[in-house]
Amino acid sequence: MLAPSSLQTSPPRTARLEKLRNSPRKPGEASFFFYDAFFKSDAVKVLPGEYFVYDEDVLIMTTLGSCIAACLWDRVARIGGLNHFMLPDAGAGAIDGGRYGSFAMELLINELLKRGANRTTLEAKVFGGGAVISGMNTINVGERNTKFVMEYLATERIPVVSKDVMDVYPRKVCFFPHSGKAMVKRLAPTSTEIVQALDREAINRTRASTASSGGTVDLF
Repeated sequence: MLAPSSLQTSPPRTARLEKLRNSPRKPGEASFFFYDAFFKSDAVKVLPGEYFVYDEDVLIMTTLGSCIAACLWDRVARIGGLNHFMLPDAGAGAIDGGRYGSFAMELLINELLKRGANRTTLEAKVFGGGAVISGMNTINVGERNTKFVMEYLATERIPVVSKDVMDVYPRKVCFFPHSGKAMVKRLAPTSTEIVQALDREAINRTRASTASSGGTVDLF
């Protein structure tokens, strides 16, 4: 009889996963690839300051507190991408530009255009901007991030077809870039220590900077 440990199966190593893992990465491009057993799909996790664009339905996922994820999709070319930024704009001398909305949106749009998307057929789904740390409402990081991304998309004439933003919830977002399907899960505020740590970082950066200067969304 086989020992219990020998009956355990390893996660599938698909040809697409191997290709993604072995492909060269651009600055700011997500690189954590894995197989998601729940969705039974190749997947990539987008961390703060990162983005990912693809033309097949790999699962692009991220977890948000006050941060924002913009999912952009070309409904004709059927290519899409997602970013994850922490603050609207970088202060003087800031590094890691992908953590800031103005640069994160440029990165995402430019990569989509390089892959064959067209500005005139892009549409957006927007998530995040939650006030997940009690007592920090005066900083309004989530509100500022939400205001920024909505104004940015309006200026770029990219319609927002659906959104789930602000309130007090952290969120887990899943996006399929070929079909344009997005799903969001609102998480319990008490079970997201990592998200809250990232939000504290965003709040601290905000304080330092101040001192020195339509469609539907599926729940799952």
